[in-house]
Amino acid sequence: MATTILIIFLIVYLGMILGGLPFLQLDRTGVALLGAIALIGIDALSLEEAVAAIDLPTMILLFSFMVISAQMRLGGFYDWVTHRLAGLPLRPAGLLAVLVIITAALSAIFSNDIVCLAVAPVLIEACRRRQLAPLPFLLALAIAANIGSAATLIGNPQNMLIGQTLRLPFGAYFLKALLPVVVGLFISWALIVRQAGGRWRETGASADAAAAPGPGTGEVPFDAWQTIKGLVIAGALLMAFLAAPWPREHMALIGAGILLMSRRLHSRKMLGLVDWELLVLFMSLFVVNHALQHTGMPADAMAYLATAGVRLDQPGALFLATFLLSNLVSNVPAVMLLLPAVQHEVGGVLLALVSTLAGNLLIVGSIANIIVVDAAARYGIAIDWRSHARVGVPVTLATLAVSGIYLALLF
Repeated sequence: MATTILIIFLIVYLGMILGGLPFLQLDRTGVALLGAIALIGIDALSLEEAVAAIDLPTMILLFSFMVISAQMRLGGFYDWVTHRLAGLPLRPAGLLAVLVIITAALSAIFSNDIVCLAVAPVLIEACRRRQLAPLPFLLALAIAANIGSAATLIGNPQNMLIGQTLRLPFGAYFLKALLPVVVGLFISWALIVRQAGGRWRETGASADAAAAPGPGTGEVPFDAWQTIKGLVIAGALLMAFLAAPWPREHMALIGAGILLMSRRLHSRKMLGLVDWELLVLFMSLFVVNHALQHTGMPADAMAYLATAGVRLDQPGALFLATFLLSNLVSNVPAVMLLLPAVQHEVGGVLLALVSTLAGNLLIVGSIANIIVVDAAARYGIAIDWRSHARVGVPVTLATLAVSGIYLALLF
């Protein structure tokens, strides 16, 4: 049975690497779900054990913030912010700096994926109106969203999982993560400005592609009342996370419930914007990883690595393993694999920062990157892996170097 479980586990994580399985119409979520079904089907886990393997507090926290983000999207908040940003009387480099700051701040609260999904189409239209090349701004959007989301324990799914599993203090984590995040944002802005080299406008064929009509942003009209409701709930939750003694998932669920009680926004619209695929991916990976843990193989593997001098409970080895796995299987599966090795707060902060910052290396390293690239493609703007890597690779290496030095000095 242990061998069968290992084979299923390896197939699932091969799917995480490839983004699916050959000859089957499956994405990462489908592969993980199929793996969980297979484990239950062969009685490696009972249904009760599979349900118990799912970290319900993490799932509730993730779901609740998806509802809050849906409120902000339906209130037209992201469109309004992007239009106000585009209308600022600033030079392109200054405009890029404001974009980086705003994107990072929003991503730290409302999740990087949601921010990129809502902002990217509006940003492209805004760049066209100002006759600016959209590529530097789109790269800044994706990179700043990833870096900014590392600042809090609610900025992205892997940070939510780390915070809930290790019970990290919300305020203490923010203070520890703030400096490398701020430095990382400055580095990313400086690199993009340098690579732009003052060429902020498209020329030739690129200009023709940029001027081609897009599919339309499907912009949501700004609704001040709905936006204020969302901001009040989000602000109240942040204050509660800092000061209140109650579980974060309970408070977030209450906040989501309040927003669902609306006379104008139908719950169908709110729940329709929840990323159910991501929730299924999380639940399936919980089941797959629990089944492997139950065999004792991960503990044996860690013991073997320790005898070889590689101890994942030590910061250096954990740093390197997090960086490699985050780019191999994506950051959420990597965090699930490595969390059992983390036994202290230092490891939790390191795991959150490195897994998030590593997502900027390549397009496939982060869902936020993929969202921006897909949005650009719908407007005839090609962002290939080379274009992204020219910024993503140096930004990732620089931000990880800063984080490594900072964590070494701090702890």
